[in-house]
Amino acid sequence: MAETFELTDEMRAQIGRESPPWTLEVTTTSVRAFARGVGYTDPVYFDRAAARRAGYRDLPAPPTYLGTPVFIPGQSDDTFSAPRAARQGVQHGLKGLLDGGTETEYHDTICAGDTLTMVSRIAALDVRTSPTLGKMLIMTTETTYTNQDGKTVAVQRGQAIFY
Repeated sequence: MAETFELTDEMRAQIGRESPPWTLEVTTTSVRAFARGVGYTDPVYFDRAAARRAGYRDLPAPPTYLGTPVFIPGQSDDTFSAPRAARQGVQHGLKGLLDGGTETEYHDTICAGDTLTMVSRIAALDVRTSPTLGKMLIMTTETTYTNQDGKTVAVQRGQAIFY
């Protein structure tokens, strides 16, 4: 448990820093696999005709599915496929990590056939004290997803809690 912890100027300097852009693909296979994996049974996620009857241009991306990062050997993270350079963080020295949650704000429909570009940035760093964990660093990241037409289709905000 961290008794003391303070943000440094070096940590604060990371706020607002953007990652390099990275491409994600939304394919019929990935939409179907994601929908199946999370237990969705609505035909719009599996059947193109059903999707079109429902007013979509193709299979819609299920909630929270924002495409599959394009994997490039030597540049992509072997576990998450996103670019290693996009893994943002601060040198804080805290050993524990908790997922503080993620929220997604949609601005338009995402469908199979779309190619998205993501850019992440550290939006905020906050220090809080927990009675059981001690000093905690709350890092909020914001990722913007833009489609092939240059339109922002989603913004995702997540928090990581280091303690």
